[in-house]
Amino acid sequence: MTAQNTMQSTGRRKKAIARVRLLTGSGEIVVNKKPLEEYFERPTLKMIVRQPIQAANVGNKFNIVATVTGGGKSGQAGALRHGISRALALTSEELRALLRKKGFLTRDPRKRERKKYGQKGARKRFQWTKR
Repeated sequence: MTAQNTMQSTGRRKKAIARVRLLTGSGEIVVNKKPLEEYFERPTLKMIVRQPIQAANVGNKFNIVATVTGGGKSGQAGALRHGISRALALTSEELRALLRKKGFLTRDPRKRERKKYGQKGARKRFQWTKR
């Protein structure tokens, strides 16, 4: 850890990018200057964000301050999970091994497929009429 006991990392998923700062503290999570509960309304998104903290069992050791941009809420939650995991991995080698085993350090490579010409979307085609 650095002089102020902070770790910084970046997490990504789809088009979302999360810049995460891990500070020693009481377990508060602040996303875009709002508490986690206020920023992510859906319980599944809150669960996704908390997964690496629960896996590492460091619930009340760190405060997390994050800035998330781009994408939708689901992608932002995934990016935040990736960023928190990478920051926690910097704290100790045992945590790194644990988070790697759980799959939190691997960036999800899935992205939106581009729309093709002559079609309505990436896969969907225009309706075919015989006559």
